[in-house]
Amino acid sequence: MSLDPIKWGEIGFSLHCVTYADTENIISRSIARTLGAENINSLLMKPSMKMYGTKKSANISCLRKKNNCCILSARSIGLYGNEDGSVLRKNLTILRQLVCQKTTTFQCVWTKQSNSPVVYEKGRIYFDNYRCCFSSTGPWPTLLYKLPKLHKSEKIEDALLCESPVGEMLPKPSDHTPSLIALTANNWLIRMSTKTAKILEKIYLSSQWKFRYLTWDDTQETIVAKTTQNKVTAVARAAGIQHSVLLHLALFRVLPLTFVGMLGIDKNVFGNNITDATVSHGLLIVTYGMGLVKLYSFQWIVEKFTQKQCILGQRCEWNNTTGIVGAAPFGIPCNIKITDCPPVLFEVSCLKSAFQIGGHPWHYIITPNERKQEGIYHIYSLKDKKLAENGIQEMQCCSLDTDWIYFHPDDSGRIMHIGPTQINVLQLSEKSEGVQRWQVSRAFTIYSAREREVESSVRVTAYGRVVKRRFSQLDDDKYETFKMVDYEDELELLTVLAVPPTDTEEKVHLNFYDNQSGILIKSVPLRETWDATYSHQLFFDRDTLVHIELLPPRTFCCHVYKMDQHMAEDGNENNQ
Repeated sequence: MSLDPIKWGEIGFSLHCVTYADTENIISRSIARTLGAENINSLLMKPSMKMYGTKKSANISCLRKKNNCCILSARSIGLYGNEDGSVLRKNLTILRQLVCQKTTTFQCVWTKQSNSPVVYEKGRIYFDNYRCCFSSTGPWPTLLYKLPKLHKSEKIEDALLCESPVGEMLPKPSDHTPSLIALTANNWLIRMSTKTAKILEKIYLSSQWKFRYLTWDDTQETIVAKTTQNKVTAVARAAGIQHSVLLHLALFRVLPLTFVGMLGIDKNVFGNNITDATVSHGLLIVTYGMGLVKLYSFQWIVEKFTQKQCILGQRCEWNNTTGIVGAAPFGIPCNIKITDCPPVLFEVSCLKSAFQIGGHPWHYIITPNERKQEGIYHIYSLKDKKLAENGIQEMQCCSLDTDWIYFHPDDSGRIMHIGPTQINVLQLSEKSEGVQRWQVSRAFTIYSAREREVESSVRVTAYGRVVKRRFSQLDDDKYETFKMVDYEDELELLTVLAVPPTDTEEKVHLNFYDNQSGILIKSVPLRETWDATYSHQLFFDRDTLVHIELLPPRTFCCHVYKMDQHMAEDGNENNQ
């Protein structure tokens, strides 16, 4: 399964967080302390951030060196420990070895087209705005449910997959059911079963504001429902009517579903040049024009500015109106009113508001707020804002796609810098003992295939005339290029989609690399052709590959590949 960093496309902010099935809570307030939040007394009263780390078995590396028969035999007689997740880790070790065998291939077993976007999420494929769902965990996808056609006002705008916690008792039996939390066009927040689509809970949000987006604040703990931005029409502007509130944010805890509060982002409080805002990991993130990003403690805001506690399903009086919280037409009240600008925990200016936090210890990555600096990434210490040694990363490339960078989602603190023809995996290390200086170094580099001979920019004709090429070739025309990189956390594999040069007949293929060393393990060809002018999505989940592509004029096509083993007739292993 892919565990990507949490990215906010609208505001360009991302904060690294990884969760495994076998985890324990190891960090609660380290970022807040690093940002200087110790001066805010109320912030220290409650942790506002949680992160999870991996608790791996000590002999997991030894397991990978054994063959599957040894692992199965030892497991059957109970030679392995009884710690949480022990059997699962042994099973995943066996699966990894099967995936990495030379005789293992991936065959396309299922294809389906749709006129609406296709969504894949943890073994489920959703069509027609989540109205139709297929399970991809079997030999081929099977239909889980298909809902009747809904009115346009009832279609799902956004959705999040919510899984029940393990080892925790919840108030209602239905709380233990894996569910899809969806936001409809008519402002209903619904929780429905992922197996039957039965509606488990419904909350009416508002008849005044249009909610459009759903994101996680803390993964599997708190969700954020966000409205569209208030736009002043030309008629209202001519009449002198101005909206000071840019948007509204409503937060809910999940399992059980409870209302935390709703607040408006007011220009009179945060400034007239704000462009967007969201909540992530206990931080209110506000972006401004010209690339400025400011971080505030959301917990401090809740404790300081909450006017009234509101409970779902209970009667409430608000603005001279009485109604049931979460029921139509009353909805949920905007019970958090920010009257003064909260203390700023951290602020930085960066290009396109692209700002990421991660690493060990905490660092952040930005591009300097100058157009000519685009494609150059600076890595700073979050504690003192000092540039790490070798902290300026730039990749020379000439391609249709630019390079990108993010913190590795495996909780190792490493950094992935991905370009069209190479992938640099960087690591942070202490420069010297006793000196709080950190340096960036390469752990390993993955290169694309470059066997092809590149034409020279200077050519001599048969008559001796020298002809110079006016435009240089793109990397896409000369070399194999990387288009997508994914991390399969359960198998510890990096999957890289490699596309051959544009004028060759070679197949697009998916390369599997060891996550720790970067060694190429195997390459799997894909059946479909690759058109770089259209969008593609690729997911690798245990024994399944899911490729979603957009075909002209606007047709979404989903291809599902399954792991397969091929043996020669004489019993000897042989590649197909």
